[in-house]
This record gives sequence, C-alpha cells and structure tokens, in this order.
Amino acid sequence: MAETSDPGQPAKLIIDSDWKSQAQAEREKLAETEAKAAAKQSRPGAAGAAAAGEGEFPPPDFRGLLGMLATQALMYMGGMADRRTGQAIFDPEYSRHMIDLLGVLEEKTKGNLTPEETEELTGVLHELRMRYVDLIKLVAKQASAPGGPAAAAGPGAPGVAGPPMNFGSMSGPNLR
Repeated sequence: MAETSDPGQPAKLIIDSDWKSQAQAEREKLAETEAKAAAKQSRPGAAGAAAAGEGEFPPPDFRGLLGMLATQALMYMGGMADRRTGQAIFDPEYSRHMIDLLGVLEEKTKGNLTPEETEELTGVLHELRMRYVDLIKLVAKQASAPGGPAAAAGPGAPGVAGPPMNFGSMSGPNLR
C-alpha cells in the first residue's frame, strides 16, 4: 500500500508481513512444482511423455505434420514392416503421393516458415526423393533381369507384397 500525506512528497511504500509470508509460500509452491516436473523428465522414457502426458498425443505443430508425412512415405518404400505380417510394405505409388504432398506443403508454405522449418522440409524432401528414385531404379533393374529375384519369387512370396507393380506411370511432372 502507498501512503501519501503531502502531494509534493514521493509516496511511501508500506509492506506488511502478511504479504511477505504469502509471497514466500508462492515461491515454495513454485519450487515444488518445478522439482516435480524435473523429476518426471529425468525418468527413462520420459522424453516423449514430456511433450505429452502418457497416452496423449504431442501438440500439433509443423514438425509433427512433416514427420507424419515423411514416415508414411518411408513406410511405403519398404522402410517399415507390417505389424501383422512382419513383411516390408512396398507401394511406390502411395509413397510418391506422400512425397508429392510434402512438395505441396513446401510450395504453399513458402515464405511462411521459420528458417529451421524451411531447412528441415527441404532436407526431408530431398532425402525422400533420392531414396524414391534409387528404389524405383532398383525395382526396374530387378524386373528387367531374366530370372532375377523378382521373377523367381512372384507375388505373395516373402519380401514381395501384393501383385506385380506397373511402374510405367512413375514418370511425371511431380517427380523431381
């Protein structure tokens, strides 16, 4: 509280002891909360739980969207196994679609991203496009080799998912 007796004199600040004890209690409560948060983060496996509670999704942001689309593209390039069958999932058309969606994201967000986000998106797109082109070249090489693994294995064999693929439609304006 401020008390003024003379308009020409500066205000005198009076602090009562009750206010001091209340501020001290708030400081102690804040320190306790911070200690609990630090203890949670120091537990093993808490890295993912730090951003979101157990069983919760992390907050939606650009990095999450980028990671989701990139993971989908990698998964359909055979980078991950199907949970049910244990076999690699290979669908180049779907993979290319995910890469093209990332390209649309790059085009539509140009000038609206932070330098870090721009660099990350550009790097992810470059890496995915290079992997995709390498895989398509490998598949074409195996398909053209007489008696090669693709010809001998046939559809449904281990490591071969689904019917034979038609790669004739793989060249297009969206493949960079």
